[in-house]
Amino acid sequence: MPNTTVARRRNVLALHRRFLEGAIAAGLPAKGLDQAFARKIEISPSMWSQIKSSRPIGDNLARQIEQHCEVEPGWLDKEDRPSEVPDAAEERFIAAARQAWRQANAKEKRELSGWLKQRAARAPGDEPPP
Repeated sequence: MPNTTVARRRNVLALHRRFLEGAIAAGLPAKGLDQAFARKIEISPSMWSQIKSSRPIGDNLARQIEQHCEVEPGWLDKEDRPSEVPDAAEERFIAAARQAWRQANAKEKRELSGWLKQRAARAPGDEPPP
């Protein structure tokens, strides 16, 4: 049975992340971006804070968010979408990979890049080569 509450929260956080990335790329300061996102989707900053933590998103609000974020109706409800919001383990991996890359010489960077490309090309569940 689909868990719409979880899917909507995960997906609205993905939309929020897109908004933040776009705003920061445009040169906007990070301070106040949560309030700006709340204004974009036409809710109060307090309600946005509640949604981020635990408040369920009803059908009408879900459609409102989708409309203001320019995604198709029902987008927030989809569970099978790979999460666009990295979890804590993924963030730790990215930080470790970034540190390894920055400390590597040119040869080591080629090796890291080659390993990642090789790993990404494998089908899920394939065993690594000996």
